[in-house]
Amino acid sequence: MVYFYNHLLQAIDGTKVSVNLDTNLLKEWFENQKRDLPWRRSPSPYAVWISEVMLQQTQVSVVIPYFQRWMERFPTIKSLASASLDEVIKMWEGLGYYSRARYLHEGAQFICTHYDGELPSDEQKLKKIKGLGPYTIGAILSFAFHQKKAAVDGNVIRVLTRFFGIKEDISKPSTIKLLQKKAEEILPENESWLVNEGLIELGATVCQKKASCSKCPLRKNCYSYINNEVSSLPIKSKRIQTEYLYRAVIVIKHEDHFLIKRGRKGEIMHDLHEFPFIETSVESLTDDQILEFVKKVYGLNVKQITELSDVSHSFTRFQVRLDPFLIICQKRLSVENMEWMSLKSLKKLAFSSGHRRIFQQVQDISDD
Repeated sequence: MVYFYNHLLQAIDGTKVSVNLDTNLLKEWFENQKRDLPWRRSPSPYAVWISEVMLQQTQVSVVIPYFQRWMERFPTIKSLASASLDEVIKMWEGLGYYSRARYLHEGAQFICTHYDGELPSDEQKLKKIKGLGPYTIGAILSFAFHQKKAAVDGNVIRVLTRFFGIKEDISKPSTIKLLQKKAEEILPENESWLVNEGLIELGATVCQKKASCSKCPLRKNCYSYINNEVSSLPIKSKRIQTEYLYRAVIVIKHEDHFLIKRGRKGEIMHDLHEFPFIETSVESLTDDQILEFVKKVYGLNVKQITELSDVSHSFTRFQVRLDPFLIICQKRLSVENMEWMSLKSLKKLAFSSGHRRIFQQVQDISDD
């Protein structure tokens, strides 16, 4: 009766009451409802590390085939460390945020040099590995080593803010610190890793942006459910406005070689390969303008020009439309900061998302 009365008052005036998150109920729900994911079948420290990095800002359904191919090609940290960066980036091609792949490669080499090729179970040692942030470290310690350590990702943030009625802006470090503390407070001494996984699973499958509260095992004590505030939590500052880019992409070919540039360190497309391109406006360039540019800037005489299908893609805050042109030139000449590469060689390299789709069009034409 006291429980009902307190929550009735809470529902009327919005006053928060101190409620406990039933971790036993959450663990039971998780054991019955958890998805069959490849990294859960054998949660070695290495598998946890790779899966958690891949899952950052990427859907599970997208990650699964990448994870399986990655673990087949790089079954150990030592095999990853000994691979070339180009091969690592190629295996990552399509997942986006390529700095993650570079950090994995660098991290593997660091682990081989300093930790004999094995991920350490010590938090301070993990902090020395490039690319490992608080969440990934928490996930490794919890899921792989079964230590009592919180792992707070976007899913957990959503669950905790709604359950406890936390109305601070989650884009602020102080709020994340508060949520980290709250996550640590609720962890039990026994099987704490199951609570972490349960919170993540609940956020990923039930307490989503559009929540399915009728399926939630915790709804009886959930502040936002009781107060009809599920859709208003968590609170987050507005995102940076999307910027639109328009580019004419020039695929320059001579016999079986193509003119290619590689993203340099410090650039968004660092270590990825692209065809030359020109920044344009909504209206793309004409064939004559493209021909004039190729002649004037690259000194190349053109035999043939063919328009390819437009490609749209996005990265960070940018939405990009690419208008590609296939140029057949009469002669290969050296071009500063670019390289002529054979079709066979290009198939082994990683392209940025939009340029990879243009390259597929080029391959289709070459195969005809």
